[in-house]
Amino acid sequence: MIATPNVMAQAGRDPALLKLAREAALPGLAESFATVLARFDDVLFDRASNAGASQLLFLDGMRELRRRREDIAAGFRAHLSLAWDALERGQPLSAETVLAGQVEGGLSLVPEHVLESRLAVRNFAVVLLRDWKPVLARLDRRLGWIAGGLELNADTNPVSPEHIGVAIHEAFADCELAPEVRLVLIKLCERDLHGPIGKRYEKLDEQLAAAGVMPQMSAPRKPAPRPPTPRNELDDLVDALDPEAQARGDDGAAPAWARRFADRWAASRGRMQSAQAAYQEAGEAEAMNNNQGMLLEALHELLQQTRHVREDATSAASVAVGQQRPLSQREMMSVLSLLQATPSATLRAAIGEDGESLAQRLKSEVLSGATQLGVDPAQARLDPQDEDAIDLVGMLFDVMLDERDLEGRSRELIGRLVVPFVKVAMLDRRMFVQKTHPARKLLNSLAEACEGNTGESQAERVLMGKVEEIIERLVAEFNENLAIFLTLEEEFRDFLTQHRRRIEIAERRAAETQRGQEKLEVARTRAASELEWRVEDQHLPQAIDEFLRQPWQHHLTLAVLREGDDGAAVSEALALADGLLEEVAEARRQIVGKPWLQAWQPVLRKVFASVGVHADAATTAIDALHDTLQAIAESRPELERALPELPQVVLPAPPAADAGGVELEGKVDVTDFDNADADRFRGMEIGSWLDFVDKDGKVQAGKLSWVSPISSRLLFVNRRGVRFCVASPEELAVMVRLGRLRPHVDDGAFDSAMQGVIDRLDTKGATVH
Repeated sequence: MIATPNVMAQAGRDPALLKLAREAALPGLAESFATVLARFDDVLFDRASNAGASQLLFLDGMRELRRRREDIAAGFRAHLSLAWDALERGQPLSAETVLAGQVEGGLSLVPEHVLESRLAVRNFAVVLLRDWKPVLARLDRRLGWIAGGLELNADTNPVSPEHIGVAIHEAFADCELAPEVRLVLIKLCERDLHGPIGKRYEKLDEQLAAAGVMPQMSAPRKPAPRPPTPRNELDDLVDALDPEAQARGDDGAAPAWARRFADRWAASRGRMQSAQAAYQEAGEAEAMNNNQGMLLEALHELLQQTRHVREDATSAASVAVGQQRPLSQREMMSVLSLLQATPSATLRAAIGEDGESLAQRLKSEVLSGATQLGVDPAQARLDPQDEDAIDLVGMLFDVMLDERDLEGRSRELIGRLVVPFVKVAMLDRRMFVQKTHPARKLLNSLAEACEGNTGESQAERVLMGKVEEIIERLVAEFNENLAIFLTLEEEFRDFLTQHRRRIEIAERRAAETQRGQEKLEVARTRAASELEWRVEDQHLPQAIDEFLRQPWQHHLTLAVLREGDDGAAVSEALALADGLLEEVAEARRQIVGKPWLQAWQPVLRKVFASVGVHADAATTAIDALHDTLQAIAESRPELERALPELPQVVLPAPPAADAGGVELEGKVDVTDFDNADADRFRGMEIGSWLDFVDKDGKVQAGKLSWVSPISSRLLFVNRRGVRFCVASPEELAVMVRLGRLRPHVDDGAFDSAMQGVIDRLDTKGATVH
């Protein structure tokens, strides 16, 4: 136990405190792991009884766990000891680097089960980092202080959740376990180690503070609860969009369009005061219904105010209303059912075009279709509420098809939902104001599956096949019973859950690939710079020059890639280049009789072997270098020999331009950006989303998947887990200035499109659409 006070005025490496901290931390963590490990074979036995076809895999895993338990525990301890040793040397070990270390061969693909294991322990670390964030922040500073003023973080703190995750990965790495069994074990670690590890963190933090390590940084007191902020009628109105928002106390749950809409509605103060009174006097459910009704009434008024702007000669309301009767709901449903089963060619064309209004086309199609029921279209019109439903649904799909990355088959499938959603809007107007409505939840899921899905990969094609199946069933089975939406939404949600797991693996592979490419570029740059400063302004013999620029540079690149800047192979290669150039200088001084290259024979053979030249072929190449040096020493250039033809060895090419990335056209000053924007991007958390806008105004959401520890560039993936943008914080800040990048509001496709509808209905800038 750490008990000796040691109040330090400034940071300095303290071996005694480091040793005491190690003894306080590592044995306890290892003991916690061993304790939960001892219970896992019983858990696997229980899982086996319910595992169906996978029963034998879990039973084999249980036996492997019992057989290798000591080795597993030793593997866990070994990594934590390795990480702590690095801290004591003043060179903290990166958990990410260890976890994503290159396999033999430099850039070989990592097996999928290894990627899954890495992803699982990263998720384990994320949970612990989130739940023990305050104490971990203090431990980073205290341990960094006694280690000599180092700046530690989750990646380099040897007892951080990141390193514990790596230790778990390493512990099970050599076990013969089925992938699903390995993932179950890691999830069990997450469940059973969460509490014990948190207590170890708190105890270590207290001990370091008691020992005088930054004692001023005590655990913060819990803030006194703030009095509740008085609610106003706008809050009540906005909460109507989410029946669960009040229970959660989540004021930010409602989408942005609702807040704007509530502000517009606030002009009518009498109604607002009535709403507030209703909320206070009536039951919560009744008040919620009142608020939803107010939103629907406000939407109706807004549509009425802007209809004259949006109407043209083909509008259903442009004829003398007094001489017409409104279509009944039964007639409307019959016409819509006909359109749902067999959409007209003009409606399909409107879905495929950017210019034509779906709302206007739908109204024309409904009136035309009424003739099949024996109704004279010249004597009929739409009921105002039905026209509202068509207008809202039509504009909602217009916005969605215009602004989202929906092309080809994706656009066609989403377009087939227009008529069913008009029917839903007529049957249940709450769809527009109820966040949990099954119809809008289904639309959100289907849009997520279709957005950016070009069917290039097998997983994308399988997903699109499921989307098509769901939509076909909806079109075929939906009459007037909304229960079909709940059934299909639950089924598709289960399917998406499985698909997202594949996306996570694709996302991790994208990060692994980017890491490998960046390491390769760093190695290439290092090798090129080492060559250039050695040979600049020198006119070297042809054989020597070709050797350095081809096999030697390739060998050095691989050495840096595999071992880092200071590896033994790197030093050996650099020494070879220096020694070879020194012998060239000696030959030019006519030193005759020297046994050229004798000291460098073993290294030369390694270099030639790295490009596929072995045995006699390597001897021939070395002899050519030897004879060239001898010819220079004897001033007989005619005796110089060229290298034999070498195999063409090419490293992987640099990554191509990112598909879907933002192209900055014209003369753009890449130094003109707001530093605050760049700083904000530097501090972005993994998993954050941004909206990227291309030159045509199409919006694609991108998730921050990885930040390079090499270049600090940020890797974004699309909803398929595929890389589509890699940029520096400064480049992202330029995109912000150009309007090509904006915050992502994750309200789903329905609410995002509703925001666009409200924008188009804005009377201050209403446009015909």
